[in-house]
Amino acid sequence: MFVSKALKVNSKNHLEIGGCDCVDLVNNFGTPLYVMDESLIRENCRIYKNALDKYYNGNGLVLYASKAFCTMAMCKIVQQEGLGLDVVSGGELYTAIKAGFPMEKVYFHGNNKTIDELELAIDNNVRRIVVDNRQELLHVNRIAAEKGKTVNISFRIKPGIDAHTHDFIRTGQIDSKFGVALENGEAMEIIGEAVKLSNVKVVGLHCHIGSQIFELAPFEEAARVMLTFIAKIKEELGIEIEELNLGGGFGIKYTQDDDPIEYDRYIKSVSEVVKSVCEDKGIKLPFIVIEPGRSIVASAGITLYRIGTIKDIKGVRKYIAVDGGMTDNPRYALYQSKYEGVIANKADAAKTEKVTIAGKCCESGDLLGKDVLLPEAEEGDILAILATGAYNYSMSSNYNRIPRPAVVLVKDGKARVIVKREDYNDIIRNDIIPEDL
Repeated sequence: MFVSKALKVNSKNHLEIGGCDCVDLVNNFGTPLYVMDESLIRENCRIYKNALDKYYNGNGLVLYASKAFCTMAMCKIVQQEGLGLDVVSGGELYTAIKAGFPMEKVYFHGNNKTIDELELAIDNNVRRIVVDNRQELLHVNRIAAEKGKTVNISFRIKPGIDAHTHDFIRTGQIDSKFGVALENGEAMEIIGEAVKLSNVKVVGLHCHIGSQIFELAPFEEAARVMLTFIAKIKEELGIEIEELNLGGGFGIKYTQDDDPIEYDRYIKSVSEVVKSVCEDKGIKLPFIVIEPGRSIVASAGITLYRIGTIKDIKGVRKYIAVDGGMTDNPRYALYQSKYEGVIANKADAAKTEKVTIAGKCCESGDLLGKDVLLPEAEEGDILAILATGAYNYSMSSNYNRIPRPAVVLVKDGKARVIVKREDYNDIIRNDIIPEDL
């Protein structure tokens, strides 16, 4: 019935997640409200870890891509499940540090890391800095020299794979802000330069071809291209790359029309390509890293809203407005992302109307979806938007000076706040009125 197995309808005909009645959650914690199912998050972590251990005989590491949903509590769950962490900013790295996450399992990505961010990473001895470009390579080498360290690095490579996804989330093709390209020789050139530097050690390569991908072939081809390049590096430079990070991008079920690949099947299929190419090229099987993010948390999360204004424009469109919107979920405005909704206080009611869900911002593009099927809605109903565990809290903002929602973690009928709701004092906390005004 639902796009996530974390959800069910209880005896009151209310939507339930993690054993918690969504109506009770709203009464206790208010709206809008992000709700995350801890058990499903942990289950998804274990699916990846078990599959990687199984198909690579323990020769690998699953990194959680924390940009999908990053809090100190989430870092603690990931640590407890034995995964590593992929961070893409100083803020995400600092969150991991404050959560006590082991730095020997942290990989630091980003196309324009600042000097301060690089120093934070090097001071805290992250396992890997994934170098994006030549300027960054030189910065890392200089900072490491100043600190008397040798830093292990990987290079982000554009493998030239055109994944079938939204233009904004395709990253593997040559025309991308991320990484160095194979086609024009810059990847080989930068690696050749790096191996001559004194304070970095080239240990790995990384690629990421895009997000929300439902096909096996692009992942298989990316592995084939990257391993062929590793063989070429060995032949031309005489060095053996020890580690291959194949990124993430695995699709999830946002609507009933989505048909994602089972994650175990993806890892099995790609592992067969990896082993075959290594044997064919005569290279050592590298340590394999993958970086799922969305597929670990998206289906484990929902967002709860209170329905307010309802406008039925006869012969045109019916709008239902909620007390959140693009400030807590900008993905429709950015990507026209599709979601499914449920009226949580009448979860088993038939979906008889097509409506447009509007947010409360003073912005015509503040929508959560067009032509969404719902039961007939009334003011005061509780609307649940499903599969919002990834890139909703992470991308939230204070546009129109709207406070960000709370985040609660649910498990076995118990709800715990892991991010406090902002209030108006939080909104003005950093405001300053100069004395001469």
